[in-house]
Amino acid sequence: MPFDESWGVPDLPDIPAQRHFVKGIYNLTKSLHPTRPVIGNDGWESVATDIIAIHDYDADPQRIARRYAVANPSVTEMLRTQRPGGRILILDELGHEGLPIMLSEFGGIAFSRQRGSWGYSRARSADDFAARYAALLEVVRNLPLLAGFCYTQFTDTYQEANGLLYMDRTPKFPLEQIAIATRGSQTEDERRVQIKWRRRVLAMQRAGHRES
Repeated sequence: MPFDESWGVPDLPDIPAQRHFVKGIYNLTKSLHPTRPVIGNDGWESVATDIIAIHDYDADPQRIARRYAVANPSVTEMLRTQRPGGRILILDELGHEGLPIMLSEFGGIAFSRQRGSWGYSRARSADDFAARYAALLEVVRNLPLLAGFCYTQFTDTYQEANGLLYMDRTPKFPLEQIAIATRGSQTEDERRVQIKWRRRVLAMQRAGHRES
């Protein structure tokens, strides 16, 4: 992700040189890391990317549902008309067909008793935070348009109080509730598959550590 939310290239829709710059950095990054997906400009105004990555901090789950509950051929219209953060999602020259679409930043619900803390929206209590998070994730994880999502954010960071955990890694509500809200409830077969997958990943990590 060389660029984020058009920082450093604030006039992408209007200045071709900035678009060419993002494309050049995207291609350079791809040449350095050819096995990894690269997002040229994360959040909006995509011009060169392997993933259409959207930042949308709307706190209303139903508005999120209406905004992204679309399927072809209206996907193109949505990407060229919706403006979270006031910015268009893709620029005209991007051929987006076949690219996965993700909410790479969303949520940002603040819960903290620290004065001066900040978030995109604010919960009144731990129970309110848990309920808001569950309602938002229920919508997001069930949107067929999305190939994935990344919630903002894992832990608090100084003045930003929008983490699922406090800065010392203490959960703001029980981890099991966070897990269920994030992934949905699981069947026994799904739990067995998840355990098997985790063991495989751990084995691969241990093997890599021994080799290094």
